[in-house]
Amino acid sequence: MAISEWVSGRVFKFVHGNNLVYNTCWEDPRLDRQALELTSQDRVLVITSAGCNALDYLLAGAGHVYAVDMNPRQNALLELKASAIRNLDYERFYQMFGQGYLPNAESVYASHLRQSLSATSRKYWDRWVRFFDNPNKSFYFRGTSGTFAKLIGTYINRIARCRKEVTEILEAPTLAEQQEVYAKTRDKIWSKTLRFAMNRDTTLSMLGVPKAQRKQIDEQYPGGIVKFVEDSLEAVFAKIPIQDNYFWRVYITGSYTPTCCPEYVKQANFEKLKEGAIDRLTVTTDSVQGFLEKHDGQISRFILLDHMDWLSDHYFPLLESEWQAILSRAAPKTRILWRSGGLRTEFLNDVKVTRNGKVVKLPELLSYNTELANRLHQLDRVHTYGSFYIADLVG
Repeated sequence: MAISEWVSGRVFKFVHGNNLVYNTCWEDPRLDRQALELTSQDRVLVITSAGCNALDYLLAGAGHVYAVDMNPRQNALLELKASAIRNLDYERFYQMFGQGYLPNAESVYASHLRQSLSATSRKYWDRWVRFFDNPNKSFYFRGTSGTFAKLIGTYINRIARCRKEVTEILEAPTLAEQQEVYAKTRDKIWSKTLRFAMNRDTTLSMLGVPKAQRKQIDEQYPGGIVKFVEDSLEAVFAKIPIQDNYFWRVYITGSYTPTCCPEYVKQANFEKLKEGAIDRLTVTTDSVQGFLEKHDGQISRFILLDHMDWLSDHYFPLLESEWQAILSRAAPKTRILWRSGGLRTEFLNDVKVTRNGKVVKLPELLSYNTELANRLHQLDRVHTYGSFYIADLVG
């Protein structure tokens, strides 16, 4: 085993353990669509997470999407979505991934979904497809982040006692009405209990936030992690129209609606995927570096989410080797997107790579579209990241 693969495995175990961490993506693909300008010529690499955005890039016109994740459970979820697109009618698909509950889920899985999965994904869902089989507990309250969402629901109902007001915010027809309700509810939400919880590493780990990322926020954001979360919530509930904010809706209510949901959940897009777009998806369990070193072909669009934050501290050599692998497979006019919990990714300034036989620092090879990135970041419906980056590979 290569040293990079061993280190990658250690990072994976540290961050993920043995869990399905994300049951829905928390990166806004509306921003990505504008930043990526996808065409049928593009070959896209994205870290899988829950797979929602990999499907979104197919719908946006990408020629092929390679979804790569070190956590096989995340890939199992995307494979299950792909199998459901291929093998279910829209009504049952919407029940499963729109409402988070599918009647007779185990029998539907056995008769319609299981045969289209890889062996690893079958093994996972043979045990856990019951996540969809409980009308009283949505799939979106499962997994690590889903458990956190369930706890937040308990907090809203029993401690803050503001479920009525939160529902009014979600249903508000105008931004002005959102702002009015949030202003009256803000002090209920931000109790000492919540502030204490949001300052704990254990709480943040349930959301997949490693200590290195928390450290960046504490060092760079005035007021640290608690103030960052407070300001993020205020942006979501009082500064950005919430009518189509499916990210927060699903974790507050446990389900989407037909008009407030990821693009792949909408019927017209489901049909588009079923008619052939889903065949342009490849799912791989590996690190970004491992996938690229085995991949035969070029990639023109990379979406790295926020995972470089995880490598910025103790695993910096792995970050450098990953960027070396990116350069080795980058097509002409490659564009790369990433996010960070911090306000800046200054750690990238120290990344050294070899280009045309010469050792150079990474910033020399990147041309940043800072104006577009900053403008899009302000519109982010999730609003849990400190910064957003769009960079073209030059030379």
